[in-house]
Amino acid sequence: MTQPTWELSGFGDEIDADPAVQVAVLQALGASAIEVRSAWGTNVVDLDDDQLAGLHRLLEERGQTVSAIASPIGKVVVDRPVEHEVERLGRAIAAAHALGTTNIRIFSFYFDGRRADEVRDDVMVRMRALADLAEREGVTLLHENEKDIYGDVPDRVLDIVESVGSSSLRLAWDNANYVQCGVRPFTDGWAQLAPYVDYLQVKDALAADSSVVPAGEGDGELLETLTALRDAGYSGYASLEPHLSDVTSLGGFSGPAAFGRAGRAFRTLTDQIGVTLR
Repeated sequence: MTQPTWELSGFGDEIDADPAVQVAVLQALGASAIEVRSAWGTNVVDLDDDQLAGLHRLLEERGQTVSAIASPIGKVVVDRPVEHEVERLGRAIAAAHALGTTNIRIFSFYFDGRRADEVRDDVMVRMRALADLAEREGVTLLHENEKDIYGDVPDRVLDIVESVGSSSLRLAWDNANYVQCGVRPFTDGWAQLAPYVDYLQVKDALAADSSVVPAGEGDGELLETLTALRDAGYSGYASLEPHLSDVTSLGGFSGPAAFGRAGRAFRTLTDQIGVTLR
């Protein structure tokens, strides 16, 4: 039987602001791809054409592909006009085209203390508008289950993907974020969401205090999730997002040493289940 192979990637800006350093560390960990959230301290949706071209040249010279654009789309309050995020998604799509990927990570809006059912319809209108643009542009939106957005727990994530009903809206699975919402990721969510999962973001967390830890060291049921992905024939990306040193509302940071520790911890798990990372 052929050993399954997944493409190892990672959020480069968790390593360093300089994309040259990002690539060097990722390649030292055996990663063939990079997930682009920012470069030179600038968010990917704010990079101008010259910066995007320069980044593309750097990655191409080093043989590093782009697994996804880690955009901040949908990480705003749901009261923002629909057009606000559609316009920003346009910039994320331009970045995706420039960097040679069709994957764009998105979110499903904060609702600031109101009940989820009060904002559901507004969320769906916005997610449908984003999916419409993605369909026209030939890209895939990967919804991440982030804490405190509408799609933070499995039932609401399922509501989004089934209600929008677009082949251009799929799921990025994050075990740690589910733990931080009081969810046992594999036990409580995998069976219903697995058909829609196209992308894996790798981090783990402790249920006791929500602190983020390397893969396999928390309560995120990583081993069970990885085994299920392997058994389902998954052959996509696994993107390291360790969050081991600092976390903000727009992302996290680890630095080269902690990022390396996270990468080695993940490889220990994939070795255990017979998955090759490249």
